Amino acid sequence: MKRIRKKMKPRRATADREASRWCEDFAHYLRSECHLAANTVEAYSRDLGRFFLWLDKRRIQQLRVNDLVGYPAWLTEQSLAPKSVTRHVASLRVFFRYLQLEGALTDNQADLLATPKLWQRVPQVLSVKQVAELLQAPRRADPWWMRDRAILELLYASGCRVSELATLRVCDVHLDERYCICHGKGDKQRIVPLGANAVDAVQRYLKDERAELASRREPTSQRLVLSARGAGLRRERIWELIKRYAARVGMPAEISPHSLRHSFATHLLAGGADLRQVQEMLGHASIATTQIYTHVDHTRLKKVHEAFHPRA
Repeated sequence: MKRIRKKMKPRRATADREASRWCEDFAHYLRSECHLAANTVEAYSRDLGRFFLWLDKRRIQQLRVNDLVGYPAWLTEQSLAPKSVTRHVASLRVFFRYLQLEGALTDNQADLLATPKLWQRVPQVLSVKQVAELLQAPRRADPWWMRDRAILELLYASGCRVSELATLRVCDVHLDERYCICHGKGDKQRIVPLGANAVDAVQRYLKDERAELASRREPTSQRLVLSARGAGLRRERIWELIKRYAARVGMPAEISPHSLRHSFATHLLAGGADLRQVQEMLGHASIATTQIYTHVDHTRLKKVHEAFHPRA
């Protein structure tokens, strides 16, 4: 009698299903129990996906510290910056704590992982002249140039993150009172003043372009900055627009939306603003994060030294 052999499922397929299940359950835990913002959950999920790529066919329960030390090294081999490697390891620690809560692990081996030492990196800052050139880069010949100019003006006037600008709603912008409400990390709200140029740019966009963009989609989006199809403009698209306009005026390829945020903070401090006030406008939880901008522009310190030091 012919023996029927039971067909074994490939280990790879089983590992992939397990990884997919853990990723979904972990994301649900971050949203429902930790109440993390959507962008944060997305970042954790991306990091976890890279971990499972490294894990391959191995099971998490079989890993020891000697195995895990190869993960940061592997990330470095993938050309990730030290800051990115540190973030991936931090994500892994949170995931392993979740596995402990679920009873899948008894020990958190990831807590014993070392991370690359981070050097304090001075952010890239534009001069006042460079900012002016960039803000004027959108031209009448460009499609939706008023929207693009409003984007640039808002980023520099408010110092908001690109994700905060992308989620900004029309009701968050109070042009008569000249301020906007930014929704930051952890859905924390903060009020940031707007200058006359930013107010003017947003008013022109609202009057001449946004209504047409909004009419292209049902139901109408409440987002302030809209795409050509009438949906909220994605942050990735905002990055692309700024890269394009920066190239147009001959700026380095490294220019990004964050460059305008850095410039906002640096120019305020150079003009005499209090560090605590800048911290509040940037939405930093710790003033230590804001202090990096005190190392960027030394012109204010030089003026103070020249004005008050007897041997200057």
